[in-house]
Amino acid sequence: MSPLPLLPFLSLCTFCYLQSEAGQVLERTIEEWMRYREECYQKMSSTPKPMGLHCNRTFDLYACWPDGSPGNVTNVSCPYYLPWFPKVRHGLVSRRCGQDGLWATMNGTQPWRDSSQCEDDAEVTTDEVVTRNLLLSFQALYTVGYSVSLLALISALLILTLCRKLRCTRNYIHANLFFSFALRGISVIVKDILLEKRWGMQIIEVTDWEILISNEAAIGCRMAQVVMQYCILANHYWFVVEAVYLYKLLVGAGFFEKNIYTLYLYLGWGTPLLFVVPWMTMKYLKENSECWALNENMAYWWIIRIPILLASLVNLVIFMKILKMILSKLRDNQKGYPDYKLRLAKATLTLIPLFGIHEVVFIFATDEQTSGILRYVKVFFNLFLNSFQGFMVAVLYCFANKEVRSEILKKWHLWKLDRTAQLCRP
Repeated sequence: MSPLPLLPFLSLCTFCYLQSEAGQVLERTIEEWMRYREECYQKMSSTPKPMGLHCNRTFDLYACWPDGSPGNVTNVSCPYYLPWFPKVRHGLVSRRCGQDGLWATMNGTQPWRDSSQCEDDAEVTTDEVVTRNLLLSFQALYTVGYSVSLLALISALLILTLCRKLRCTRNYIHANLFFSFALRGISVIVKDILLEKRWGMQIIEVTDWEILISNEAAIGCRMAQVVMQYCILANHYWFVVEAVYLYKLLVGAGFFEKNIYTLYLYLGWGTPLLFVVPWMTMKYLKENSECWALNENMAYWWIIRIPILLASLVNLVIFMKILKMILSKLRDNQKGYPDYKLRLAKATLTLIPLFGIHEVVFIFATDEQTSGILRYVKVFFNLFLNSFQGFMVAVLYCFANKEVRSEILKKWHLWKLDRTAQLCRP
C-alpha cells in the first residue's frame, strides 16, 4: 500500500497530537479508527452484492462506502472516530459513482470525496500557538537544566570518590544525593527521547498504526516512566537523609553510629520501592494505556505524590528546627558576629536547595488540578528549580566547599611538582 492514501488520516493524527497531552487523543483516535475499519469490513462481507453495473463497496481509509449506483452521489455519515464527531454527527461525506461503474477520482488516481461537512471548523487560535510555543520553551529549559546539572554532578562525584581524604560519611551521603540527581536527570532525558521516538515514528502502512498503539511498542516508554518515578522518589528521600544527618550532627546525637550509613542507604534507595511497585501494579491493572504519563484516576497518582509530600514535610520540619538552632547559636555569638541576620539568611538559602523545601509550595497543585496562568507559573518554577537543582547542590556542597577546594589545590600542586620534576630529569 502506498503512503499517499493515508494522507487524510495523517493530517487527522497530526491535529490530534498537537491538541493532546502525551498523545492520549491520538491513541484513542487510532483505536476508534481501527474499530470503525473492522466494522466496515464485516458489513461489506455480510451484505449481498447487487446485480448489474455498480461501484464496488469499499473502505478508503476515511469512510465506509456501500455499493454505489452509476451516475449518482452516495452519502454516508461522518465517521465516528473523528475527535470532533459530536460537532458533526449530523454531517455527511459524499462520493460520486461514475456511469462506468467506477468511483470518481481526482487527477485520475486519488478518490474524490466531499468531506466538508465532517471537518472541524475550529481554527488554531493565537492563544493555542502561544501555549504550544511556551510548552516547547519549557521543554528546552529543563533539558538544558538537566544537562548542565548532569555535567556538574558527574564532576562532583568524581572528585568525592577519587580523593581519598574526602571519603567520610558526610561526603558519602553527598555522593549518593549527587548520584540520585544524576539518575533523575538521565531518566527524564531518556523518557523524553523514547516518547519522541514513539510518537514521531514514520507511518507508511496501516499496520504501522497497529504497531504504534500496541502494548509491546509501549513497553520501553512505560519502563522509562517507572524508572523516572523511582529516581524522583529516591532523590527526595536522599534529601531526607541529608536533613536527618545534618540535624544529627547539630544536636550531637551518636545513636547507631556504626550502622547509621547502612540505614541511610535503605532509607534513600529502598523506600521508593515501597511506593513505585504498587503504583506500577495499579497502572498495569487499571490504566494500562499509552506510556502511563497521564493520570485519569488521581487516586493512583497519589501513590507517588503522598511519599513526596511526606518527604517534603519531614524536610520542612527539620529545616525549621535547624534554622532555630542556627539562629540561637548566632545570637549567642552576636558580639563576634554582628551580621548574624545576614549569616542566617545565607544559611537559609544554602539549606533550601539541599532539602528541596520549594517542593512544598506547589505540592497540592498538580498539573491536572491547575489551569491558566497559575499552571504555567507552577510548571515554570518546578521545571527550572528541579532541573537546575542538581547544579546548585553540586556547586554548594562540592565545588564551593573549602575542604574540597583545599584538597583539589593540593592535588594540583603535587601534579605540578611531579610534572616539573619529570621535565628537570636528564
